[in-house]
Amino acid sequence: MLIVDDSPTVQSVLTSILSGKADIEVVGAASEPFEAKDMIVEKKPDVITLDIEMPRMDGITFLKRLVSFLPLPVIMISSYTHENSMRTMEALDAGAFDFVAKPTLDPGSGLWKLEHEIVAKIRAAAGSKIKPSVMLGKPKGPLPSAQTRGLDKIIAIGASTGGTRAIQTVLGSLPFDIDGVVIVQHMPARYTKTFADHLNVLFPMDISEAEDGDRLDRGKVLMAPGGWHITLDKDHKGYFVRLQNSRQVKHQRPSVDVLFHSVAKTAAGNAIGVLLTGMGDDGADGLLAMKKAGAFTIAQDEATSVVFGMPGAAVERGATDVVAALEDIAGIVISRL
Repeated sequence: MLIVDDSPTVQSVLTSILSGKADIEVVGAASEPFEAKDMIVEKKPDVITLDIEMPRMDGITFLKRLVSFLPLPVIMISSYTHENSMRTMEALDAGAFDFVAKPTLDPGSGLWKLEHEIVAKIRAAAGSKIKPSVMLGKPKGPLPSAQTRGLDKIIAIGASTGGTRAIQTVLGSLPFDIDGVVIVQHMPARYTKTFADHLNVLFPMDISEAEDGDRLDRGKVLMAPGGWHITLDKDHKGYFVRLQNSRQVKHQRPSVDVLFHSVAKTAAGNAIGVLLTGMGDDGADGLLAMKKAGAFTIAQDEATSVVFGMPGAAVERGATDVVAALEDIAGIVISRL
């Protein structure tokens, strides 16, 4: 793998973290994109880490040029600012495999605290199947709203690596007055709000980062905030969500399993569960609980998943009613409403 970052400290720390892993070889470190281009040609790395802010050419511009001729898995390394969070969404849209939120203060020691996340994402990237048609796929367009009439259901969606594009593909093919949707996308705090705001601009539904007590109505899409679990609850007025910052589940907070288990308990057969691309197995047990409770369950297929970990684990557990290509999932959801 190749490290591309203009900070000698970050280069040194990432090299130290990764060089200690028997299955990872760091073939070099570049300080800016033009140097990186030459090293990519010479060293032929399987994975690249890429900083957003660099001299001569920023990371987003370099990423767009890179994926146009050589679709390598790229993990963005970005310190948080509001502007950088929006640029990170742009990078994911452009084809980045995933990102790591670099600590703003003392990034050197801070990166060591993220060792598990960094290594896991690089290993997942190395084993992934990067396909431009998957990473840059477009929604088919919204289906007719008349098809959504009937009993109100809850649509619960979980995703991780590759999920930002997958979620956009699904939402982009749903009508504006779709039944209430609640989403867990593995993502750090603050980035989830940027992602929700990004989706809200793209699509006609009311899409926002969830707050405790928010209600799920028609045309409402709630995104679990980074650092918080989200659960479904119900009273005489209908469905609403709760937020809690209890311990991580499968190294995640928010966890898809936490959401899906609550949907199984609260909505039972009045729900649809969708598990999209992502590494690990978060969501697989929860999807099985939803299926056992009478919900209809869908997993993204291997061919269109950037990483088949989460949906693959659900398939292995017998948790799915349907395994479908990404572009077909919205139509299947509509058919069950």
